[in-house]
Amino acid sequence: MRNIDFSSWQSLLATLAGLALVTLIGMGIRLLMMFTIQQRRERVNRQINERLRTLIAAYKTLGGSFTGELAVDPTHLRDLRRTEQPDPAGSDRPRRIRDAVEAALSDIILLGTEQQVRLAAAAAGELAAGRPVHTHELVVSLRDFIREALDLAPIPRGLEIPTQGPARPSGSGGGKGERGGKADRPGGGGGGGMGMGVGMGGADDPAAPDHPDGR
Repeated sequence: MRNIDFSSWQSLLATLAGLALVTLIGMGIRLLMMFTIQQRRERVNRQINERLRTLIAAYKTLGGSFTGELAVDPTHLRDLRRTEQPDPAGSDRPRRIRDAVEAALSDIILLGTEQQVRLAAAAAGELAAGRPVHTHELVVSLRDFIREALDLAPIPRGLEIPTQGPARPSGSGGGKGERGGKADRPGGGGGGGMGMGVGMGGADDPAAPDHPDGR
């Protein structure tokens, strides 16, 4: 207040206008900083939500089954033809499971933690080498990470959870001819694929159709 000049109205008005200008500039800088920080937080939250959505979808794909054959069959149809083995009637299901697992492993290699990336890379290497792959260890790592990220209590100690394996495709079985016939009909869709949506309450979660479970 000592620097305010009260000697004349002109001086007082000039002083007050200067103070108002400085105040407006300060408020503008503060609002700009708050807006920038808010934008950055929203961007980070979107990235976290997308990452969680993707990893939850991968978890459902890799660990959606507790029964049946829990290993991923790496055999391709071309391998069966090369060895002149007959194409089994249900060979389309292992192929679709393998394709879904490969896509989930690719997502984990992109967005997973260091441990998850190592496990996913090892599983992908086994598939590429033509060896059956079990995904339970990777599923456990994903489950623990997702629960921690969602601020959920850890799995109780001593609780025995059956070994988990890839979920079977949600669509009914059927060969290429059946799916092709459906596609040829007016309004017909293609054959059922692997459901990979996820649901997260609160996060975006990276989301929420039902997933295939049970083998």
